Amino acid sequence: MNNLEYYKVFYYAAKYGSLTMAAQKLSISQPAVSQSMKQLEQATGARLFIRSARGICLTREGELLYSYVAKGYEQILLGEKLLQQMMNLELGEIRIGASDMTLQFYLLPYLEIFHEKYPGIKVTISNAPTPETLSYLEAGQIDFGVVSTPFSVDETMHVQPVREIEDIFVAGRRFISYKHKTLDLQELERLPIISLAQNTSTRTYMDSYLQKNGVELRPEFELATSDMIVQFALRNLGVGSVMKDFAREQLAAGTLFELRFNKKIPGRRFCVVTRPKNPLPTAAENLLALLQKEEGKKEDGKNKDQECYF
Repeated sequence: MNNLEYYKVFYYAAKYGSLTMAAQKLSISQPAVSQSMKQLEQATGARLFIRSARGICLTREGELLYSYVAKGYEQILLGEKLLQQMMNLELGEIRIGASDMTLQFYLLPYLEIFHEKYPGIKVTISNAPTPETLSYLEAGQIDFGVVSTPFSVDETMHVQPVREIEDIFVAGRRFISYKHKTLDLQELERLPIISLAQNTSTRTYMDSYLQKNGVELRPEFELATSDMIVQFALRNLGVGSVMKDFAREQLAAGTLFELRFNKKIPGRRFCVVTRPKNPLPTAAENLLALLQKEEGKKEDGKNKDQECYF
């Protein structure tokens, strides 16, 4: 084991039964092959091959050693091949943490682009609320997370805001009398509210904002997903608190309407969060680069639109 190069030469000589062929495969001289074989025999204290008119022939000792050397060396070659495929994005895995909201309204289109370009990359998504996603990232169980504010992280995390989002209250025909009114936020305390559970960033944000304005919600329904909030609102079970994108289709169709208030609910953001001390696989680095590139295109488009407008 003092010089693994001897085993490499031995592998090729034994595989092809020829010192000349081994020299060609290794791009070295035949005397160098012969010398390496002699050194290996001296190191092991065994005669490993004998010369013949057709090349070389392994002894029983040589056959025994080759059976193990071949397995080990071929595993190394396989490892090198798979590593190169991983570097070329022909295979690999990305582990992402995302909520239903960030996945549906931010990440999904980019995953589609990435998968079309690199179909050999496996993408595993841990679907969880923001606090859980951040804990996965801290534990190294995911490569990066796509989360929504508000949240708190320490200095080991890197946060990149990527998209603004808007929270609204929606209602159906049962509450049609509110459609053309401008309401005080306090009015929400008298309405049957449908909201997400308390372990979500969306619920935390809304509760915090309303409490600052002297409003405390006591939802009649607490649901696991925003899609279900929309469905409950469509059935007139209450007024739903959701991120606007979830109800965009129903708002456009007129089956739901947005309640208006005398104070605008501040917007918040989707953010991509990484932990620099956690090494990223090549595939994850490329996906993050894609996200950054596509977001850059959007910003350029906005700037051009503004230039045209002005």
